Amino acid sequence: MAKGSIGVTTTNIFPVIKKFLYSDHEIFLRELVSNAVDATQKLKTLASAGEFNGSTDDLKVNVSINKDAGTLTITDNGIGMTAEDVDKYINQIAFSGAEEFLNKYKDSSNAIIGHFGLGFYSAFMVAKKVEIHTLSYKEGAKGVCWSCDGSPEYEMGDYDKAERGTEIVLFIDDEEKEFLEQTRINTLLNKYCRFLPVPVVFGKEQEWKDGKYVDTEKDKVINDIEPMWTRKPTELTDEDYLKFYRAIQPAQEDPLFWIHLNVDFPFTLTGILYFPKIKNNLDIRKDRIQLYCNQVYVTDSVEGVVPEFLMLLQGVIDSPDIPLNVSRSYLQSDRNVKKISSYITKKVASRLEEIAKNDPKAFEEKWNDIKIFIEYGMLSDEKFCDQAMKFTLIESTDGKFNKLDDYKKLIEGNQTDKDGNLIYLYATDKETQYSYIKAATDKGYDVLLMNGQLDVPFVGMLEQKSEKTRFVRVDSDVVDRLIIKEDFKAIELTQSQQEIGIQLFQSQTPSVEKGNFTVNYAALSADEQPIVITQSEYMRRMKEMAQFQPGMSFYGELPDTYTLTLNTNHRLIKDVIEAAEQSLESELKPLDDELSATNNVINAIRSLDKDNKGVPEDKKKDLEDNEAKARELRDKKNATIATYASKQDKVKQLIDIALLSNGLLKGEALSNFLRRSVDLL
Repeated sequence: MAKGSIGVTTTNIFPVIKKFLYSDHEIFLRELVSNAVDATQKLKTLASAGEFNGSTDDLKVNVSINKDAGTLTITDNGIGMTAEDVDKYINQIAFSGAEEFLNKYKDSSNAIIGHFGLGFYSAFMVAKKVEIHTLSYKEGAKGVCWSCDGSPEYEMGDYDKAERGTEIVLFIDDEEKEFLEQTRINTLLNKYCRFLPVPVVFGKEQEWKDGKYVDTEKDKVINDIEPMWTRKPTELTDEDYLKFYRAIQPAQEDPLFWIHLNVDFPFTLTGILYFPKIKNNLDIRKDRIQLYCNQVYVTDSVEGVVPEFLMLLQGVIDSPDIPLNVSRSYLQSDRNVKKISSYITKKVASRLEEIAKNDPKAFEEKWNDIKIFIEYGMLSDEKFCDQAMKFTLIESTDGKFNKLDDYKKLIEGNQTDKDGNLIYLYATDKETQYSYIKAATDKGYDVLLMNGQLDVPFVGMLEQKSEKTRFVRVDSDVVDRLIIKEDFKAIELTQSQQEIGIQLFQSQTPSVEKGNFTVNYAALSADEQPIVITQSEYMRRMKEMAQFQPGMSFYGELPDTYTLTLNTNHRLIKDVIEAAEQSLESELKPLDDELSATNNVINAIRSLDKDNKGVPEDKKKDLEDNEAKARELRDKKNATIATYASKQDKVKQLIDIALLSNGLLKGEALSNFLRRSVDLL
């Protein structure tokens, strides 16, 4: 088997680097300015190591435009290069001087930005020719000029340069003239270089004079060399943090609070994350947190480094330990990224717990602004959820807040059912569910307000994490059955009255789009409403969850099912049923007698079925005929009751009152109700 080395020629690789190395041509400016900053940082490192005796107080990077010459120039007064350095670091593609320097001075060169040795070549994405004028810091060094037109050929020779440092001159390509515009370069410097650790000069400060702005003699420094996240929290005031937030998030409402990140082991990470007011807008944007590497802007796509639920925050994070690809525009996944992500999550949770503990009143005031963020975090991140269980608040309909553990202790004495289940009652709308809330609070129960965008899955999550715990919406059943503490009271109606009452009200329930009604009974207090409309907790919960879990879309298509519960202890219900029984006695008795006789025949035939093998063949036809007759009799009986009910305004009025209290009475039905109400008066 033959072995060998893959050959890569500059003739082939140069066009690839020029066109495809970076996702956006504008990044060339970040790369060249970053290289210039590295040159100054290297000089500082050499000075601290005693290998350079000159001053490092005036280190800076200068960016300038000459539109007449068509050039953009980046100048630094850093370490400079000898001819040997140029040959080693420029003429050899992907040989990183920064990487070599880091290896040599690893204990004192943490601020060096470059690693790959490719950044310089980004210049050829916008330039038809590039020149380097450089003079090394080394004693006796000679100036060097290097020139290349974007082909593999270059020229290099001596150059008369008086000052230490490097000057990169880009002769901008005709198709890239935008990079000769001052506003364009100013925008890019503010985007990529506004927090670099060395002053970056671009033009002069201006003043208003004789009706216009004119340049002064003072250099315009575009960056803050000591951004907030590089300073100690003890040095900063609340106003400092707010001022920085307004600078990076202009035109935004002030944040609720913030977290200052500062860790140096087992990785280096600094930054500031702000909590904006979120309320009910779950807008997961990918550009609210900016990632820096040694104060150089990298990207605002920080997936992986920051968990998705923390994308709701705003701010900056800076770490030289986050692995980047060659273009420094995208993240690479490794264990460090996961560690940093976990650290940020833990730090955010700790900060929230600290605020909740030290200033509970302020935390309550901010709760509704951060509730959706915390619930989203608990639903999507198990570790955050475990920490958040300690400080998460739940609000009662009377406006009182409690931590989860405190609330459990508050209600367990009165809201535990006969089977030992702790029942959390909740409402989603204080106005439309007012009568249900009042009925529950009148019995001494506490009712939570769960009206948030994520409260449906949040309630399900809390049930899973707590044994023998159920959340029940306050309008899911009549109040006596929300928390069952004893057996139900018996219904004091005869079987005949129950059948009449069911059909009496069932026949008059309205047609509701994507909804249907059933009728049942409950022996409630005589003071309760005559009819209470409820919705099944299980079915409604399944329908609501369908919007969060695509696999449950089937439930979302099901109709809403409402239950009309007739209060058999209310005088109006009693009166209506008794009146119907008396009025219909002469019509229903013959039907009931015939139906009873038919059912007796059916039962007699079915009793011939031995060992579940079916009725004898010669009896099947009789069974089918009698079953059909029974259905016909029942239908006739129901039709008789429905005809009677259609003429009873009191029945319709009772149903409409219940519908009205649930917001289900609309359009023509509401108009008819109002007219009927006047007539009844």
